[in-house]
Amino acid sequence: MKMAMFRSRAVAALISVAAALVAVAPSTALAASAGVALQRAPVNLQDAVSLQRGAHLFVNYCMGCHSANYMRFNRLTDLGLTEEQIKEYLLFGTDKVGSPMTIAMRPGDAKEWMGKAPPDLTVIARSKRPDYLYTLLKSYYVDDSRALGWNNLAYPNIGMPHPLWQLQGAPQLKVEDKQSHGHTVQVKSVVAGEPGLMTGVEYERAVTDLVNYLVYMGEPWKVQSTRVGIIVMFFLSILLVFVYLLKLEFWRDIKH
Repeated sequence: MKMAMFRSRAVAALISVAAALVAVAPSTALAASAGVALQRAPVNLQDAVSLQRGAHLFVNYCMGCHSANYMRFNRLTDLGLTEEQIKEYLLFGTDKVGSPMTIAMRPGDAKEWMGKAPPDLTVIARSKRPDYLYTLLKSYYVDDSRALGWNNLAYPNIGMPHPLWQLQGAPQLKVEDKQSHGHTVQVKSVVAGEPGLMTGVEYERAVTDLVNYLVYMGEPWKVQSTRVGIIVMFFLSILLVFVYLLKLEFWRDIKH
């Protein structure tokens, strides 16, 4: 009886561990299947200017198809934007500052037109991980064999066209034959093609800003909670000093 209970608990523990591994590494699995090494996303949630630029990019280049239903525009005041700035630069049509970041396209229509409704992006950085999103946005290339004219090294045969093509331009796929352990292997990479509105350095910064904002949007309270945590730890460390001095004084009286 005890052995059976032990085995059942062991199996349950293994299942839990396996589920956890799957949950924390979805982007790694996708990138591995595509044979692309993930690039590290330089996320910095303390950079308010980067987050503001990222919010502007998200509204102008992502919200045509993707919503962020669990994020409200007025939350962007936490990034240093005023409500007037939000109204002027980030709102369209009849949207209000207190409205969630929804889109006009209905899920049913999106599914009919595209075959699948584009996912909500509120917590996309938590589910796919920042490094994967950063690599994905830098891995698009022109592919005339595809219906939409685009493909992606990190996500082969992707069904989404390049959302930032106006900024980056039309990158091309480069295939090289290289020798590895006596075998010839094909190495694929993306190189600059027809230029867009931005230089390579500017586009890389834009991708950084956008991914930075996607990370923030998934946990908008993280910046503030980190600051509060630092303050709390500071006061606790001061309290520890006084408690230790009180302990010394207490035991000095007992010894005497």
